[in-house]
Amino acid sequence: MTTEDYAIIVAGGKGLRMGGAVPKQFMPVKGLPVLMRTLMRFREYSASLNIILVLPTEQHDYWLELCRTHQFNMEYQLAPGGATRFHSVKNGLQLVPGDACGVVAVHDGVRPFVSVEVIARCFEAARRAGAVIPVVPVVETLLKINADDAQTSTDGEKEEWGITVPRSEYRLVQTPQVFDAQLLKAAFRQPYSDMFTDDASVVQSYGHRVITVEGNRENMKLTTPFDMRVAEALSNERDNTEQ
Repeated sequence: MTTEDYAIIVAGGKGLRMGGAVPKQFMPVKGLPVLMRTLMRFREYSASLNIILVLPTEQHDYWLELCRTHQFNMEYQLAPGGATRFHSVKNGLQLVPGDACGVVAVHDGVRPFVSVEVIARCFEAARRAGAVIPVVPVVETLLKINADDAQTSTDGEKEEWGITVPRSEYRLVQTPQVFDAQLLKAAFRQPYSDMFTDDASVVQSYGHRVITVEGNRENMKLTTPFDMRVAEALSNERDNTEQ
């Protein structure tokens, strides 16, 4: 059997919430595309890690041109994206050998600020438990909306009400989500379901328990223009710390 570890970086966004024509994974943070920063973080974790990048086929040429422009020569494999995240990850898994006995991480391409410590923590825990996700506490009040009783005000605005729920019982889920290679391959042989919101939900549907480890708050998913401003600030802070 092949004992190697893999990281599948999934970047299928079209950038709609960013409000621009360039998909969010290609937008620059301090001059370097977000996706390159994400790949570099995993290479920083391990020089021998097998990295698989999953991109929509129609974006491959643009990405390769960006790599030439930025002289980005990191070693990785490129796989085509699918109709959903589930199908994109499944395509990436095709590049993981059938007899692989290491662990496989799945990470959002637009989370460039995951710490190396969190990546290491997830890989180590997955070797023991088979399935792990990084999480962070909920720091704001959570309200459960009663959508069935929503009303429309006289000015046409939707009025909703709800009840506060104990935030200590909830966590925000991040990536990388890391799994035993054979477990993940088996889980992704299941038929697709709308209930598969992330990779952990696929593995849980297969019947395997997923444990949690501590994530890092900076490991945000860049989705909006505001997120990009935060990303610039985080990059400046990191650069100043490393000087």
